[in-house]
Amino acid sequence: MVTRVADLTVNELKVVIQEVVTQTLFELFRDPDEGLTLREEFASVWQHSLETSQTRDKMVSAENVAAKLGLSW
Repeated sequence: MVTRVADLTVNELKVVIQEVVTQTLFELFRDPDEGLTLREEFASVWQHSLETSQTRDKMVSAENVAAKLGLSW
């Protein structure tokens, strides 16, 4: 037996819409790398990058370096 949209109650239609939206969002935003592992060399570089970004306030921006050297950026 085929159910038609016209035969659904409002609540049944809401459930169908929620299921379709949930499935679509899952397909769009799923992690294509799920289940994969990082190579050790990449994990080390990534960890270093994370640690460095936490000390970002100690870094000098490219604009400041250019200004100190009299360069137009």
